Amino acid sequence: MTSAPETTAPALQPRASWRESMAVYTQPRVLIVLLLGLSSGLPLALSGSTLLVWMRESGVDLGTIGLFALVGTPYTLKFLWAPLVDALHVPFFTRQFGRRRGWLVFSQLLLIGAILLLALTDPARSPLFVALGALLVAAMSSTQDIVVDAFRVESLPESEQAAGMASYVAAYRIGMLISTAGVLFLVSAFESTGIARSTAWMWGYVAMAAMVLIGTVTALAATEPEQSAQAEAATRDESAFARVLQAAIGAFSEFLARKDAWAALAFVVLFKFTDAFSGTMTAPFVIDLGFTRNDYAAIVKGVGLAATLIGGFAGGFVARRYSLAASLWIGAILQALSNLAFSWLAIIGVNQWALALAISVENFTSAIGTVIFVAYLSALCRNPLHTATQYALLTALAAVGRTYLSAGAGYVAQATGWPMFFVISVVVAVPSLILLIWLQRRAHFEMLGPVRV
Repeated sequence: MTSAPETTAPALQPRASWRESMAVYTQPRVLIVLLLGLSSGLPLALSGSTLLVWMRESGVDLGTIGLFALVGTPYTLKFLWAPLVDALHVPFFTRQFGRRRGWLVFSQLLLIGAILLLALTDPARSPLFVALGALLVAAMSSTQDIVVDAFRVESLPESEQAAGMASYVAAYRIGMLISTAGVLFLVSAFESTGIARSTAWMWGYVAMAAMVLIGTVTALAATEPEQSAQAEAATRDESAFARVLQAAIGAFSEFLARKDAWAALAFVVLFKFTDAFSGTMTAPFVIDLGFTRNDYAAIVKGVGLAATLIGGFAGGFVARRYSLAASLWIGAILQALSNLAFSWLAIIGVNQWALALAISVENFTSAIGTVIFVAYLSALCRNPLHTATQYALLTALAAVGRTYLSAGAGYVAQATGWPMFFVISVVVAVPSLILLIWLQRRAHFEMLGPVRV
């Protein structure tokens, strides 16, 4: 049996108009995902960069602060308990709100409690309790991420997946901005009224705990995904242990049984490697070139955030108008070639406008690639019994390039110099492009079903 030629696919699904492509962002399901993205983005900095500022202002030594990087471990290991989220029922919450919404509300209430607990600690007196509080925040935050990812994949139809992810990414970034710059401004405002610094920090964290309620209200207003409800009905008579075992084993075996599964997993690891390889060295490159810390904060973080948000919505637009394979080609080529902007900047030297342009190009194209890539990951997670587990595993694999494969980027930059380093960052995208060609020829994208988004 032979599959239909790939060239016949576009005729079956007419390309969306510009108006239709933009209107998808106003769909209620997409707006629900947007608000959940805001709730997911809030906690990350509260156990990370914002907490480190609080600790340093409290006089904690740099060695202890450095060890707090380990607090982020739950974000990299969350796939280990994702089967529990897929399989277990939360007493009262599951019965009252459903399988996904019950876990959403439950994890968010625990997250609020963890943030409040962290707010009551004192970094100057008890760094150990601060570490425990931060670890709880990270664990509850990563659990919320597991549920939100599963909810997004199951609740959005294919025509809204990319738009939902674009909205989620944009809101996630805004949530991070609120819990970094927003908290710092808030603490300063509290201090200006005469409140002691430690108390000002406490109230800053209390305010962030209250912000999580946005996600809770959103979860209560949402409806349970139909796929999740069907999966719940299918496993209602099974024991808790059987459901967990099925979620853990079934998620992996079901995925690996697919045709070309290993090639798809390799593609997941390598698609964003070009971004990760160059991104690892962006901060030292900017400082090494002669820009100040203020330049880095204002341009890389400020202008970069705006470019990321715009790029995220552009990625959703591209993914909706073109087939998944074509969208992946567009994202892969754009995010690779954007590294040449930094090669150009290395030749230009210290110029704020040139830095703003290079950062805007890189962040804009990277966001396009990210949204399209996550649309692909979502298409791989089709079984509602395993959505949370499979998606958590795929995102963990996608982080391999950033965490491990990019570890030698500094040595490459040192040996070649900055202009050639970013040229090499383009070249490292070639393996993912070869895999993309191979998967396309093997009809991989047709086998995923109607994933034209």
